[in-house]
Amino acid sequence: MIITVTANPSIDHTVTLPESLRRGAVHRARAGLSHPGGKGINVSRVVAAADIATVAVLPGNAGDPLLAMLTDAGIDHYAVPYAGTARTNITLTELDGTTTKINEPGAALSADGLAALSDQVCRLAGAASWVVLSGSLPPGVPDEWYVDLLAMLRGTKVAVDTSDAPLLALAADLESAMPQLLKPNSEELAQLTGGDPVELEDPAAAAQAARSLVARGAEAVLATLGGAGAVLVTGDGSWHAQAPAITPRSTVGAGDAALAGYLLADLEGAAPADRLRRAVAYGSAAATLPGTGLPGPHHTDPGAVAVTTPVPLHSR
Repeated sequence: MIITVTANPSIDHTVTLPESLRRGAVHRARAGLSHPGGKGINVSRVVAAADIATVAVLPGNAGDPLLAMLTDAGIDHYAVPYAGTARTNITLTELDGTTTKINEPGAALSADGLAALSDQVCRLAGAASWVVLSGSLPPGVPDEWYVDLLAMLRGTKVAVDTSDAPLLALAADLESAMPQLLKPNSEELAQLTGGDPVELEDPAAAAQAARSLVARGAEAVLATLGGAGAVLVTGDGSWHAQAPAITPRSTVGAGDAALAGYLLADLEGAAPADRLRRAVAYGSAAATLPGTGLPGPHHTDPGAVAVTTPVPLHSR
């Protein structure tokens, strides 16, 4: 079973435009879709589509439309009551795949609500193969919460996918936090290492930066690089997977799908190269789907993903 933790869940509403976005103009949408969202929930959606048990842990109240959407989607979930409802995130997608996101901050989570959320995660973790800590944190939650949860979850395999202040807090305490998996994109890898996000879109540079994180205590780093594919670095080596040629429709959730694909392969005991291959296959498949649609196994083609090892050292 894979437990996902989404402290700042959302309803993701995607609007597809028939033309390029023009600031200040009136646009008539081609379509609009809403899905339950938040990075952890996205991982659970992909895992559930592969018929693997998952539970999404999140703040939520009876009557919250987000919980109804999770129920309708067949996603098992545990909601901790709080004084709010799920935020709405808006995504604008253009025909060439260009994506513009507008994310609301989310409702505040009290100290009692946060403690209840932490307790529930720890209670479920005993039956979990992986616990996934994903996404931003809502107002009222300390930046160090993921670090604190990692300490509580010793003995459980934990993957972390976050950004900005929570990621910087993790970077500051990486030697003691020791997550089993970090899943940054190039910008987040730059936040973790102080590098240049544009330079880190290069697989060799990304692998070198990821090696520094493994040296500091992360067991593995899966860095997703958009059209450049992804790199995986562990204590045993490094691998680069080139993304297959696709026609992108929306990049929303592609990183979450890649993380889910990696974890699904890990549950099967796959070797590192095959875990990376599955991650890129899932991430690429997500980018071909409209809105916040996420892939099932039938959308993916791991055989189309080429993996190279070792990733060469980067030289400036």
